[in-house]
Amino acid sequence: MKMTEENNDGNSTITMEDVQSLIKKKDTIEEQIKAYYDVLEDQEVGMEGPLVDAEGFPRADVNVYQIRTARHTISCLQNDHKAIMVEIEEALHRLHALEKAKREQDQAESQTESMEQEVTLPSPFARVDAVSQGSPACQAGLQISDEIIAFGSINTGNFQNLQNIASVVQHSEGRPLNVTVIRNGQKTQMGLTPQRWSGRGLLGCNIVPIHR
Repeated sequence: MKMTEENNDGNSTITMEDVQSLIKKKDTIEEQIKAYYDVLEDQEVGMEGPLVDAEGFPRADVNVYQIRTARHTISCLQNDHKAIMVEIEEALHRLHALEKAKREQDQAESQTESMEQEVTLPSPFARVDAVSQGSPACQAGLQISDEIIAFGSINTGNFQNLQNIASVVQHSEGRPLNVTVIRNGQKTQMGLTPQRWSGRGLLGCNIVPIHR
C-alpha cells in the first residue's frame, strides 16, 4: 500500500486518509487473529496446549495440522500487527507535524500580509477624538481614535489644516463623502453625509490634526 507521495520539494506528505487506511488494515489483522484464536478455542488447545499424547504420538482428538497452521498464522499476524501499529504511530506524528507546520506557515503569511498592509497605508493627517451619539458621524460608523487618511477630496498629500476639511463639509451638505480611516491597523472606508441634526455642526464629531 502506498502511503506517501513526493511533493515538488521532495518532502513526503501524508493525509488523514492515509492514516485511516492504516487503521483499517490494523482492524483487519485483528479480526484475522481473533478468527484463528477461535479455531484454537474450538479445539481447546490454545497457543501452548500439547499436540502429542502421553506416548509422544500426535493426538487423535484434535486436528493437529489445523492447529499448527492457526498457531503459525497467529504468530505472523501478531508481527504484522506490531509493524502496522508502528506505522500508524509514525504516520500520526508526521501528520501532526505537517499540520503544525501549515499553521505556522499560515500565521507567518498572515503576519506578512498585515505588515505589508501597514507599510502601504498612507500616513493619517487627522484623528477623531470625539463622536456624539445620534450624529451623522456616529451613524456613518466613525469612532473615537480613528485616524483619517482620506476625507472626500482631502488626503495626506493635499491636507494643510482643518479648514480644508471644514470647507469640504460646508460644500457637501446632504451629499455623502467617502471617508477612509485607519482603525486597529486596518483600513476602513465609510460614507459620511454632512447634514443638520439635533446637535451642533454638520458632522457631530471633533477632528484634530496629526502633526508629523
